[in-house]
Amino acid sequence: MEKQETTKLITLTEAAAEAVRELLEDRDLTGYGLRVFLSGGGCSGYQYGMSLDKDLIENDTVLEQHGVKLMIDDVSIQYLAGATVDFITNEYGSGFQINNPNPLPASSCGCGSGEAQAYDSCGCGSDGHGGGSGCGCGGGC
Repeated sequence: MEKQETTKLITLTEAAAEAVRELLEDRDLTGYGLRVFLSGGGCSGYQYGMSLDKDLIENDTVLEQHGVKLMIDDVSIQYLAGATVDFITNEYGSGFQINNPNPLPASSCGCGSGEAQAYDSCGCGSDGHGGGSGCGCGGGC
C-alpha cells in the first residue's frame, strides 16, 4: 500500500508528489511547489485548479509533504480540508485527481444541480498535454 502523509488540511499521495517532482525537474523550476485552488463560480460552478508556483500569497497555507511544497489560498482551504491530491494512470491517460469529501459551493446563477461534484480529475499530467502554465492545467482543470 502506498504511504501517504496525511494532515487535517490536505493529503498529497506519494504518486502525486513524485509527479510534481518530475514536472519541476523537467521544467528546471527550483524553489517551486504545487498550488491547489478553487476557481470559477457563477454558472460554470467551481473547478479545481493546480499550478506550479513559487510566489506565496498573503494568508496562504503552506505545507510540505513527501518533499513537495503545497500552497493553498485562504478561501480554497475552507473547501479543500480533508481532500486528497493523487496522480492516477488508467486507460484514458494520466493526471492529477482531487478526491474531496466536502461539497463545493453552489452555483451562483441558479443553473445546474446547485452543488458541484466533490470529486474531480484534472487532465493535466506529465504527458505534456494540456496547454497553459503550471502543471498543464492552466488556470483550472
